[in-house]
Amino acid sequence: MEARVCNGWHKFRQLVPLPTDNDVSVIMRRKLYRRCVRSCMLHGSEMWPVKKENELTLQQAEMRVIRWMCGVKVRFTCSELRERLGIDDIITVIQ
Repeated sequence: MEARVCNGWHKFRQLVPLPTDNDVSVIMRRKLYRRCVRSCMLHGSEMWPVKKENELTLQQAEMRVIRWMCGVKVRFTCSELRERLGIDDIITVIQ
């Protein structure tokens, strides 16, 4: 699980000028996240036993990436940020 999260962060850092730039549209940020970062985090997830610890780790990593993309700290709830970008919860995607 930790390797998957690290791979997702590595991919995000490779793309960092694009998803954090305010000139890039929200639609493009969403596409970059879904197609690059989330796909790296969830690669092979069909075979994972889904445990609560794994769900928590994935949700925390996802929210850190989303907060960085939106350029906010703690003012917004997780659901508000997901709505802003139009991103589903990562646990919903796994299930």
